[in-house]
This record gives sequence, structure tokens and C-alpha cells, in this order.
Amino acid sequence: MFQTKERFLMSWQFEATSTQKLLNQLNDDSLNQEITPNHWTLGRVAWHIVTAIRVISSQTNLRFEGPAEDFPVPTSSTFISESYKQASQAFTEAIQTQWSDHNLQDIIEFFGQKMPVGTLLLFLLQHQTHHRGQLTVLMRQAGIDVSGVYGPSKDEWAALGMEAPKM
Repeated sequence: MFQTKERFLMSWQFEATSTQKLLNQLNDDSLNQEITPNHWTLGRVAWHIVTAIRVISSQTNLRFEGPAEDFPVPTSSTFISESYKQASQAFTEAIQTQWSDHNLQDIIEFFGQKMPVGTLLLFLLQHQTHHRGQLTVLMRQAGIDVSGVYGPSKDEWAALGMEAPKM
């Protein structure tokens, strides 16, 4: 659970930058990649990451502009990437201008559970990380190089002048 806006915003900045890098690597053809038939496509997962910012935070008194409908899925990877950038910026600006640290203690109800807003913010970060992992698997299946998040990806070791770990 987050106790201060500053701590959350520092974490969000790191995670949002990592997510944005991945979304920027998508192309329109890759959006149709699915892990198996009748499961979410890469585009569906990517768009869900975008819309979840507003959908999840709407359980609080925070107000900002951002897409909140995760279906239908846009067919433009650029639109998805730009929508994430705009939603993330609007979200962080809203936190900075509408909340104090005290708001993170406010109790809200989410999926039938009462929790402090600071816990909901942690859930939002973890939710994004969960779907970002799905995104990277689908990106690999679609033939897209994946950028590292918590360290170099397989594709980045050589650029760092290092040998990739053995497979």
C-alpha cells in the first residue's frame, strides 16, 4: 500500500515508462496475435492496459480524461500507444493536483472489498505488470523484439556488450 503520492508517482513513472516502451514497439499487424484461439489478442491486452488506468482509478474521487471502454479494440498500434501516454499523463497530473497524501487513506470499495486508495494504487501497478507480462509473450510470438523492464531482455544483451544467459 502506498502512503504518499510521491512514492506512488515514483513507482508509476518507472512502470509507465516500461509499459510505454513496449507499446511503442507494436505494429498494426501484431495486434491480431493471439496465444491460442478464443483468447485475448495482443491488441486486446494492450488496449486493456490503456483503459484500466481510468477504469480502476474511477473507484476513487480522482477525475481525469482517458479511455474507459476496452472494447472494441482499436486497430492502430499508434493510437493505442498514444492513448496510453495521454491517459498516464492525465492520471499523474490528476493525482498531483487533486489529492494530498491523506487521500491515500480514504476507504473505497473495489470488487466487493473495502480498501484504502493506497492499496488500490498498488493493485493498479500490479495489474499493469501482470498484463505487461502477457504482452511480452505475445510480442515474441508476433516476432517483435522486446525491451527489458527489470533488466536487459534477450534482445538487449549484445547492445550492452555482454553475452546473453545460456538458454
